[in-house]
Amino acid sequence: MKLFDVYPLFDINIVKGRGCTVWDDNGQEYLDLYGGHAVISIGHCHPHYIEMVGRQLDMLGFYSNSVINRLQAELAERLGRACGYDDYQLFLINSGAEANENALKLASFTNGRTRVLSAEKAFHGRTSLAVEVTNNPKIIAPINDCGHTTYLQLNDLAAWEAELAKGDVCACIIECIQGVGGIRLATPEFAQGLAEACKRHGAVLICDEIQCGYGRSGRFFAHQWLGIRPDLITVAKGIGNGFPMGAVLISPEFKPVYGQLGTTFGGNHLACTAALAAAAIAVLDVMEEERLVDNARETGSYLMGQLKALQASCSHITDVRGRGLMVGIELDMPYKDVRNRLVYEEHVFTGCSGTNTLRLLPPLCFTKAMADEFVARLKKCLDAQ
Repeated sequence: MKLFDVYPLFDINIVKGRGCTVWDDNGQEYLDLYGGHAVISIGHCHPHYIEMVGRQLDMLGFYSNSVINRLQAELAERLGRACGYDDYQLFLINSGAEANENALKLASFTNGRTRVLSAEKAFHGRTSLAVEVTNNPKIIAPINDCGHTTYLQLNDLAAWEAELAKGDVCACIIECIQGVGGIRLATPEFAQGLAEACKRHGAVLICDEIQCGYGRSGRFFAHQWLGIRPDLITVAKGIGNGFPMGAVLISPEFKPVYGQLGTTFGGNHLACTAALAAAAIAVLDVMEEERLVDNARETGSYLMGQLKALQASCSHITDVRGRGLMVGIELDMPYKDVRNRLVYEEHVFTGCSGTNTLRLLPPLCFTKAMADEFVARLKKCLDAQ
């Protein structure tokens, strides 16, 4: 049997990681400014993470949600305190797409509506409802194209208000910093106006924090820069530092109903331990002990400053944008050659968006020295163009 060939791959086999560094099977070292699509939050193979997951696996890897799992309650308590939402409720699943699926489902259960407003260039996942609210026709199969979604320009508040005023909108779902869409930031004026309009018209506001959340922006959630408090918040990626896990943070206004939502693997013992090691104790412990949210803000600001300084002397960079350790570098040419040079010649992993944007999503333990090293290597690649 062969693998189903849907991924364009670099011809590199990564076999080891520590912190912000990974190695291939030939021993070549790479600086990781992508973190596996923003998944690696506290760094590759953090010792506390390894210890906690190994200890739990030695006791119990899985049992179903038909019994009490005290690790889930501990995770909910720790996460609520860390992010400032201790009055919210937590539903645990396995991925970001599942988190958005369940958030949209819960919204529809609540108000009985089916239409969703989503942003142009949005990405919310590749499964049923999640892919339907993703603004990419290439990945929406006919079976998923059910006509539930209206796409609107991010930050065009008047357009969103006009659609909400029709009275049939179930939910508005936004990324406060678009990831796949090219590191596009929602403005405070838009976010606050949208939150007020949702309440006025009985729609549910969902903030997708799967990529931009968990400290990456320099606050626990990116929407906390904007002065809003969403009805539902979806998280994944950094919550497990590489272990598959997702969650929905649910306003106390929503009342749980037995059987309404469910999952086989979500919140299992090993996942919760991974999350308690990587998110609530080691991402939360390590976030607190190593000040990773502050580091994301401070080092991200430094990185942005260094990139803007490079932009001033390099015509190939047309824009530098982002917040914290979620940064986009827009080029005056397709990113492909530059990204290939970074990987194969300078040994740096980055992400990308569209045709011209490099996307930086390093682990939150990224340092100023690493930022300087990256900028120097990027300059070499751009000078060679």
